Amino acid sequence: MLSGAIAAALTPLKGGGFELDEDAFEPYVAFLAANGIDGLLALGTTGEGVLFDVDERKRVAELFLACRGQLQVAVHCGAQTTADTVLLAEHAAEAGADAVAVIAPPYFAFDADELLAHFREAAQACDPLPFYVYEFAARSGYAVPLPVIAALREEASNFVGLKVSDTPWERFEPYLLEGLDIFVGPESLIPQGLARGAAGAVSGLAASFPDAVVALVREPTAENGARVGALRMSLQALPFHAASKVVLALRGIPVRGRVRPPLRGLRDDEVAEVERIVREWLG
Repeated sequence: MLSGAIAAALTPLKGGGFELDEDAFEPYVAFLAANGIDGLLALGTTGEGVLFDVDERKRVAELFLACRGQLQVAVHCGAQTTADTVLLAEHAAEAGADAVAVIAPPYFAFDADELLAHFREAAQACDPLPFYVYEFAARSGYAVPLPVIAALREEASNFVGLKVSDTPWERFEPYLLEGLDIFVGPESLIPQGLARGAAGAVSGLAASFPDAVVALVREPTAENGARVGALRMSLQALPFHAASKVVLALRGIPVRGRVRPPLRGLRDDEVAEVERIVREWLG
């Protein structure tokens, strides 16, 4: 079971974003661990997961697992088709992941029966590994209905919780369901979520500023929440994936600012803004 401060990890790339930068995974994971992170989620939204093919996603999972040390590693296996999702979930379990997460497939607005079947097959593919639904309506295009969650609890014994990235609080709160471990995605909602019994946070900001999110999870005050929320907003105003990777380079981690197209890298003025953000944070 996952717990604590989980980084939604970036995926190191090179070659214009078309190749995995395999040498960068170990120092990157060591950086996360040194800053107190409890675990990482590979290949989520921050990890550009849906932009890679199945073989690349398997390799990314293997690279993170090979250098995880004491960190918990969850693998996001959500894909456009149920068949690919099942393949990735099976691989994550066989490779030694600690958990699997799956987002609702984007583009089509699937009905309750279709979603339930999709999640059920994904959960069965990695059973008995803990299985989490990744709820993020802004990315999938629709919210997972609560009756689907209730039915999945009856049909998948390894379904243990959700990562919820919906905002504002009114959209997040309905997923705080008794008996399920809920992980907070939006950093600004971490204090409220933890106060209401959330098991921890899975944070995209923690991919490049793990120190900020660890401090917030350990001491979830409104003041800390506002500070970390402001940091997230400043980075979010830029192309987030490329900016986060530039942050890592500025913090001495050999991760290049390469992203998988159609995501783009930063212009010179945007790099200067990232430099300002890092200077301000590090004092």
